[in-house]
Amino acid sequence: MRYTVTYTLRISEDLMDQLRDIAEENSRSINKEIEFLIKKHIEAHNQDNSQDENEKKENEKDKLAI
Repeated sequence: MRYTVTYTLRISEDLMDQLRDIAEENSRSINKEIEFLIKKHIEAHNQDNSQDENEKKENEKDKLAI
């Protein structure tokens, strides 16, 4: 069984208003919009790190070939 973690987020009123507008445009609750954005950011981060690791491996291969 997966548990949901509760986390209190302090956010400026201006940013919250913008987030509310975006959530409404996407037919999501503010909470689901935040969760979506976090997942999207983590996926991008993991992809960037994966590319960095692949580049490191290629550089190591190049060094060994010399």
